[in-house]
Amino acid sequence: MKTKYGALVAGGAALVLALTACSGGGSSATTKPTGGSGSGYNAATKGVVNPSTKKGGTLKLVSDADADSYDPARTYYAWMWNFSRFYNRTLLTSAPAQGAASLKLVNDLAESQDISSDGLTYTYKLKSGVKFQDGTPITSKDIKYGIERIFAQDVLPGGPTYLKGILDEGQNYPGPYKDTSPDGLKSVTTPDDTTIVFKLASPFADFPYLLAMPGAGPVPKAKDTGAKYTNNPVASGPYEFKSYQPGKSLVLVRNPNWDPSTDSVRKALPDEIDLTIISDDNEIDNELLDGTADVNTAQTGVQSAAQAKILLDASLKANADDFFTGFTRYFSISSQVPPFNNINCRIAVQYAADKVSLQTARGGPEAGGAIAPSMIPPTVAGYDASLTPYTGNSGKPDIAKAKDYLSKCGQPNGFKTVIATQSTDKGEKVAQALQQALAKVNITATIDATDPSPYYSATIGTPSNVHKKNYGIMQAGWGADFPTGYGFLDVISDGRKIQQEGGNTNTGELNDPAINSLIDQAVAETDPTKAADIWKQVDAKTMDAATYLPFVFDKALNYRNPRLTNAYVDSYYGMLDFQALGVTK
Repeated sequence: MKTKYGALVAGGAALVLALTACSGGGSSATTKPTGGSGSGYNAATKGVVNPSTKKGGTLKLVSDADADSYDPARTYYAWMWNFSRFYNRTLLTSAPAQGAASLKLVNDLAESQDISSDGLTYTYKLKSGVKFQDGTPITSKDIKYGIERIFAQDVLPGGPTYLKGILDEGQNYPGPYKDTSPDGLKSVTTPDDTTIVFKLASPFADFPYLLAMPGAGPVPKAKDTGAKYTNNPVASGPYEFKSYQPGKSLVLVRNPNWDPSTDSVRKALPDEIDLTIISDDNEIDNELLDGTADVNTAQTGVQSAAQAKILLDASLKANADDFFTGFTRYFSISSQVPPFNNINCRIAVQYAADKVSLQTARGGPEAGGAIAPSMIPPTVAGYDASLTPYTGNSGKPDIAKAKDYLSKCGQPNGFKTVIATQSTDKGEKVAQALQQALAKVNITATIDATDPSPYYSATIGTPSNVHKKNYGIMQAGWGADFPTGYGFLDVISDGRKIQQEGGNTNTGELNDPAINSLIDQAVAETDPTKAADIWKQVDAKTMDAATYLPFVFDKALNYRNPRLTNAYVDSYYGMLDFQALGVTK
């Protein structure tokens, strides 16, 4: 007895309900596309702005930092998962739709899929006619090889490793560069060139979401260049690399061997896609407002100066959208950097932080976000509105309690620490706001603002570097890798997922056996409602450990060039759906 594809999205049902409940104000996350040429403030959150099927022109994208990697196995930036769909296809992907409709998984390279009744075997048949950019057919072996590359963390660190944990099953598979066996990863088999079979050791209801991640895309073994693959990945999507200058620019052009008849997801309207790296965020905003650029790929919102211009000018505001991104903005507090190895010192920071000033530094309630008392945001199943520890929903500091916990941790006169952040306008302003709040309880914090590009993968993602630089507090943001409690909280709360070699996402180095046990229970639970209840408990215990200081559930005020067509915000990525965009003259 087999379970067909329609059942795979059941886990997202609770999330859709959560989105319905929280989509207040200007962000109507569950409104389906109207099909009309909507315009005005927040139009892209309510429908499709300027629908069009017209091909041609150049889509001009800008970013304040280069990608963490263009190698699908190594990228972990939210905008890159969105951007990678231009050139990388996967077995499954999110639906090309506005709002909550995008939370459904649809076939991409897969023609069909079956799940065994015990939930342990997933079988996929590939579409016919799918090819790489050189015309070589894409086979099941290419997909298996792409997945095997994830296991080579010594060569390709940085990306999500869910599949490594789910599929290894004690094989201790070293990745394709060190593997000497003829079978490769034994839990993935390819009976023929159009069939790929995954064997799981135990049921995992969220497994299909892992096959929609960029790292599950196909890679031809003969064209794999290891760590250098990021410079020119082989395209399976509608665009291929024409030129790439690291840290400066990337140009994509049409892939002549992409067959639109095999791809019901991608619009592929522009003839060319230009990405320009501009380190100055204010200059990016200027280019957006004067029409030189079309979209900021980060989709984290314009800076303070541009916010004021947009909100006070009706003509500019008509091309802006203010929406929940699905991210929680927070600070990690290292449990391994003294004196934060004492939980009371971490709790002191929780009470000393002024979340209202942090919210203001992010852009205020409208462009910065809503005060966050816990980690799981309202857009993810597992969110608990009643979970309000420390300073609660007000976010106002409690100086007396902060000083009390300083005494409990043996630091009644305060101490010195370092705050790590990215060298961006918002990043530095937020760090300064925390610095000023901590000073009121005699915690002297030095700010270390560094290059955004390697920030998550290396700067704060490598524990040895965190310890060496004495990063007691690290600014970060996190969105669900896929729309379930597991997809949001697992890799930042499970102590067994701490990675020493780079790409570590549990930056607080939280390793609590009680939390790890609850995570195991949630993973084994196939009922999405019951699983969400367990994730609420994980969130509560994570907050008890005080290794994370959430301050806002992120909102972003973004500007879109009025020449854009097919512009809409999808909830899966929490930003404009890049692949759908076109341009007019």
